[in-house]
Amino acid sequence: MNISKKYFLLFFTVFLLAAVDLLAGGLNYGELTQTILLELRLPRMLCAVLAGIALAQGGMQMQAIFRNPLADPHVLGISSGAALGASLAAAGLLTGAAASGGWTLAAAAFAGAILAGVGVVAVSSRFQGVATLLIFGLLLGFIFSAITTLIQYFGSEESLKLYHSWVSGSFASCSGQGLIYIGISAVIGISIAATNLKGMDVILFGDEFAAAAGARVPVIRLKALLSCCLMTATVTAFCGPIGFVGIIAPHIAKAVFGTSVHSKLMLPVALTGAGITLLADIIAQLFSTPVPVGATIALVGVPVIMFILLGKKLW
Repeated sequence: MNISKKYFLLFFTVFLLAAVDLLAGGLNYGELTQTILLELRLPRMLCAVLAGIALAQGGMQMQAIFRNPLADPHVLGISSGAALGASLAAAGLLTGAAASGGWTLAAAAFAGAILAGVGVVAVSSRFQGVATLLIFGLLLGFIFSAITTLIQYFGSEESLKLYHSWVSGSFASCSGQGLIYIGISAVIGISIAATNLKGMDVILFGDEFAAAAGARVPVIRLKALLSCCLMTATVTAFCGPIGFVGIIAPHIAKAVFGTSVHSKLMLPVALTGAGITLLADIIAQLFSTPVPVGATIALVGVPVIMFILLGKKLW
């Protein structure tokens, strides 16, 4: 199958999933149909698309700069750092007033993601082992999650209710304002990544090779980190902690298109990420009571990670 047919099938699949997600739950033809579609289901579907694109692009960059097939914002603790920042803002510990949305929540999540990202970069510069990096990321995530739990335990009833509705992960609560913020962060993050594609290609061969080829390795990592943290933090702030998309999407795109060249992977990875989040949102709505999107994504993500850990390749 040639490349154009692969792109067509990928676009068609994402379009079909978007249509199904938009109409999930059926339609009650009447006065409320237009309101339900435009004010509830369309924002949720668009949020799933934008979140999938952002998380997939973040995962692609993390896997490149750490040369680790299991690296992604969630596994490396960046999502947990963003969650901690958002929790601090939601509890009113940063500004003195609880923040339920807007730039305050997004900025706090970004600060937490940067804190986690800096820690991961510092460890990766000293320890090159895959296992060491993954263990550190998991420990970092546990620490941030523990602090977040303590904050909510001693928080007010209002902040606790907000936290529990947010931490499960959902695209349904993403408002028009949230869509704008996620869209802006995705555009900025992908623009940064687009200027870093050749650097990510070179760094796959190792830091020493990249430096010998004239690449500025610290700059490459900094760009990737800023891009990933910005997109992950904004998605986490408005949709909750959503994992595994950043791991799955790059592997599927590489398997389908048979390449590791990042300039050729950006669009397939973005579309694959959007397809994964749309599928997860559809599955979440099949139950009589909609389940958290984070849980449905994990049902797909965990088997993929186990497949990689068993030493097999997907491309």
